[in-house]
Amino acid sequence: MKKIIITGTSRGIGYELVQLFTDAGHQVLALSRNDAPVSSMNLDGCTIFPFDITDASDIKKVSKFVKEHWKHVDVLINNSGVLLNKPFAKTKINEFKAIYEVNVFGAAALTQAMVPFMNKNSHVVNISSMGGVQGSVKFPGLSAYSSSKGALITLTEVLAEEYKETGPTFNALALGAVQTEMLQEAFPGFQAPVTAKEMAYYIMNFSLTGNKYYNGKVLQVSSTTP
Repeated sequence: MKKIIITGTSRGIGYELVQLFTDAGHQVLALSRNDAPVSSMNLDGCTIFPFDITDASDIKKVSKFVKEHWKHVDVLINNSGVLLNKPFAKTKINEFKAIYEVNVFGAAALTQAMVPFMNKNSHVVNISSMGGVQGSVKFPGLSAYSSSKGALITLTEVLAEEYKETGPTFNALALGAVQTEMLQEAFPGFQAPVTAKEMAYYIMNFSLTGNKYYNGKVLQVSSTTP
């Protein structure tokens, strides 16, 4: 039984991850601004409270919970993300900052807070995007989102090097097209070949075993991009 923290659990892949992990007998801390969807499932082994990854006081609340109830963390999945589909020329700098606050700075802050509770066998999995992979196909309107996901990839690589002696292990999964609400926001009407639950199953298995084989790596989990 592992102790798992997952962000962005109100919908899509994060929502599916919570149920898969709890069904497998693991303890889960599900974090999202909207805790209602997961709360309504009444899952055993799942702790839920409203959480804003850009709020320092909420980060401290997670640290307090782990210190008092868990003592350590086996897996942290930084899954929360926001997307803006807007031409670069019309994107205001404060909109750029808002994307980075969640996709980069928030993930960094939560990771920084959880590392003291993690050890050599722990695993941080950052959920990135094919849009953030150098040399991959890029799409207009996603300048803030894709560049933030690229920053998350670089952060993953740097932290893997910095913690390679003590742990935890850090890896990033660059996802391609998955049938989620976020995909519809970016590409209205596109039908992805992979469901959120199918991708969640892959991510769960990788988070539990991938650190035995990878560290500081970016795995492109993509059968197609729109």
